[in-house]
Amino acid sequence: MYVMAKIIVSAVVIGVVTEISRRFPSYGGKIAALPLVSLLSIIWLYVQGEQSTEISKFALGVLWGFPATAFLLVLVYVAIQHSINLFLSIGIGIFGWGLFLFIQELFLKYFKESLIGLFVQK
Repeated sequence: MYVMAKIIVSAVVIGVVTEISRRFPSYGGKIAALPLVSLLSIIWLYVQGEQSTEISKFALGVLWGFPATAFLLVLVYVAIQHSINLFLSIGIGIFGWGLFLFIQELFLKYFKESLIGLFVQK
């Protein structure tokens, strides 16, 4: 029953955002840019009794995924502006997202020590 409640609440949120987007595209885009899925996930994790350390790790994962998601949206926007089919545009965006995450991981592994040095005082 709990899983069904999560699905229904999440679907209602998505439905409301798409209806607002249909009537007011600019406002809908701004609302959709809110991290609704992330916030709903954090709420569901909390309600399910997850430890704050796990919720914190989840939030950090979302933060690290944000640049790739922004890149995905730029690619989709540019592709659609160049009259590329919507689903192909989304495919290009997803491919770019994955590539961005892969490069980001390589970058982080390579520069991990110097990045840690920036944030941790010895």
